[in-house]
Amino acid sequence: MPIPAAVRPPRLVATDLDGTLVHSDRSISARTKAAVLAVQEAGAQFVMVTARPPRWLHDLSDLVGAHGVAIVANGAILYDVVGRKAIRTALIDPAVALEVALAIRAELPDVEFAIERTDRYGQEPHYLNRWPKPDDTLVAQLDELLSEPAAKLLVRHPSRHSDDLLAIIDPLVGTRVTASHSGGTSLVEISASGVSKAAMLAEFAAGLGITAEESIAFGDSLNDLPMLAWAGTSYGMANAHPDVLAMVDVVCRTNDEDGVATVLEELFNL
Repeated sequence: MPIPAAVRPPRLVATDLDGTLVHSDRSISARTKAAVLAVQEAGAQFVMVTARPPRWLHDLSDLVGAHGVAIVANGAILYDVVGRKAIRTALIDPAVALEVALAIRAELPDVEFAIERTDRYGQEPHYLNRWPKPDDTLVAQLDELLSEPAAKLLVRHPSRHSDDLLAIIDPLVGTRVTASHSGGTSLVEISASGVSKAAMLAEFAAGLGITAEESIAFGDSLNDLPMLAWAGTSYGMANAHPDVLAMVDVVCRTNDEDGVATVLEELFNL
């Protein structure tokens, strides 16, 4: 599909990481890094907008540009990657988190919970981790785990697909929180009510005097939908969730084919 001429070149480029900018082996290609740096040298703002917690951004500090920040935890944290500190947060109230978790467990007794705070990860004792735990992980029962505000509440099920799990959880939690998923295995991610990648990205762009119409966004999963809807032009990876492919303006190559870099090279004549 041709790239719309109206967005050549955009003033802001927002992209998800896993499944989008990042290859399936969790690497970022030299081609993609070169395209990102060239876009910033051309004067555009580049911002990573991800479900990842802050600690998973430190190895990508060379890509954040002059502003030095990324939007993490599905929009709950505007994070200074270089300074390693939260600039702005939108966290789940502990009482709300506990109420929601108990409602989910009443419906799905075999789920386990974990949390991401601004500076610490925590989990229930039997939570199944897909990645190594940080050394300072808080392992605790649910009431202690949710005793402080959290950026994300993670809900893991031993067997249900993330789509099916979300379909059960979403009506249970209602408007008390925001539930979505980022393609993780049997995982739903819960944020505070009103929190999304789009909400924090819109604030970030407004602070730079940039409108949605001057912005483009790339994504692959359900948690990217609000951001893709916000941007003037939206790009879905060919490997994206069907709901993403159904709503984006343009479908580009897969993450493993450097789809983001391919688009940026054309938009910025790289």
